[in-house]
Amino acid sequence: MAAKSSSTEVKSKAIVKSKATAKSAASTTTKSKAESTTTNKSSGNYWLLKSEEEVFSIQDLAKAPKKTTYWDGVRNYQARNFLRDSFKLGDLVFFYHSNSEPSAIAGIAEVVKEGYPDHTAFDPDDVHFDPKSDKAKPTWYMIDIRHVETFKKPLPLELLRQIPGLSEMALLQKGSRLSVQPVTAKEWKIITDLAAKQ
Repeated sequence: MAAKSSSTEVKSKAIVKSKATAKSAASTTTKSKAESTTTNKSSGNYWLLKSEEEVFSIQDLAKAPKKTTYWDGVRNYQARNFLRDSFKLGDLVFFYHSNSEPSAIAGIAEVVKEGYPDHTAFDPDDVHFDPKSDKAKPTWYMIDIRHVETFKKPLPLELLRQIPGLSEMALLQKGSRLSVQPVTAKEWKIITDLAAKQ
């Protein structure tokens, strides 16, 4: 399936490929409950990653080898900078289904490998190929994430808009299209508490 346009910067993955078996795995223990994801965390960083549900869903991530995949295809510089410079091992991530009915936070993943060059940019046969990207000085970066939890009920965008304390969340801002977004500790707790009550 073709990638989304760079204007929306939504992650596009056609299938979970066999090469996913070669991915790095972290020693961090996978957490099983939403409420547990607010503790036992060293870096203090929280994120949200967007993916079209029909292209690559949290269910696909859960079925991937070692429940792990690389997050490739980001072709926006601000999002790239987050992946390259700010994501740290053990950071927790909301997995967001975009362009879905409804668009919603579907669960949680964990960073198991920090930013490294996105090899799809160098592959002419890949939908994310960038002929200007240089292996000696890579332009685009990716991370590896591992499935932690699929929410019993996804948290729709419209529901999040009604929650006190989330009004400043990047996801909820007008024109917010970035596929990689920071989440504050306060926002993380509000959302995980809400998911735990579903």
